[in-house]
Amino acid sequence: MANNLIASVAPVTRRVRAYFAPVNRTARQATIFDASGIAGFPLDTPPAPWVDLGWCFGFTRRSGTKTEAPTAGAPGIAIGQTRTEVEAQVAFQFESWGKLQLALSAGVQQMNVLRVQPGSAANGSGGIAVAAVALIAGSTATASTALDVGPAAAAGFAVGDVIAVDIDYTGQTGFVGSGVSGGYVKSVTAIGGGVDYVRRITLNVARITAITGGVLTLGSALIAGVPTAGMKVSHVVGFCDREGGSYFQEWSALFLLPGAQGDMVAFHYPRLQAIGGAAESREGLVGVQAASGDMARMRLAGSFRALPVADANDGEMVVCFRSYLPGAMRAI
Repeated sequence: MANNLIASVAPVTRRVRAYFAPVNRTARQATIFDASGIAGFPLDTPPAPWVDLGWCFGFTRRSGTKTEAPTAGAPGIAIGQTRTEVEAQVAFQFESWGKLQLALSAGVQQMNVLRVQPGSAANGSGGIAVAAVALIAGSTATASTALDVGPAAAAGFAVGDVIAVDIDYTGQTGFVGSGVSGGYVKSVTAIGGGVDYVRRITLNVARITAITGGVLTLGSALIAGVPTAGMKVSHVVGFCDREGGSYFQEWSALFLLPGAQGDMVAFHYPRLQAIGGAAESREGLVGVQAASGDMARMRLAGSFRALPVADANDGEMVVCFRSYLPGAMRAI
């Protein structure tokens, strides 16, 4: 009987695509990717809670895992091996800039610069903000997210505005931010009377694409899903991160390398924490080092350390899953 299998070859890929998902920081519960579901993971519309961060550049992985060989006898002869340290790191650059890319590359709290009140004292990450607008029951967070603020409040917004949607700060401590932890509050006194603090650090942001009556239509779904009671809307004029600080960003990550021959390579890091501060690289528009005065592309650079999770199949503590899904009829 003829063998119809196609000879296996090394995967041939062009670029790496990055997807990130929230980690429950309080419970240390990651978002797990099961490679068996790759058929239901369309690259352009990944299933929630995964967020598409686009193609990345200069993707590198490094294993720092160390082994030791116990010896016996005289002279000593290695009788086995044991792992004494497990370490894994990953680094790459983003092809695009956005709220989540900035947060990941910054490594610390990624602040939303809120629109300030007239006469507010200057502050590096934003002064006293204009009062936030409360939501009316009936707001949604589907593909066409709609926030109902009422006709009077909607008149204060314009198509193209960026907004942050989250609750007031009312004395919470620990991890804060809806959907994704955007910061950590050590003490109430550190925040003072900053009622807008959660909206300053939230990743629940989007751009307004239409306004009808009192409803703000957003260009993307909110990362926290359907808005909850008590959430309010603040104007955002930009984003700011700070060198230093004690907070570490942590995310679940998935890097996919689609093969030109129908195969797929997947690197899944259930828990990644940033290990570097904000960094950028300057690249000429034609792919060469830009000279002084030339137009240049600024790439966001990030480096991360993998933290462990327990594999439910055998309880092993691991930091990364590498999956290979061969193309149809490839010899294995």
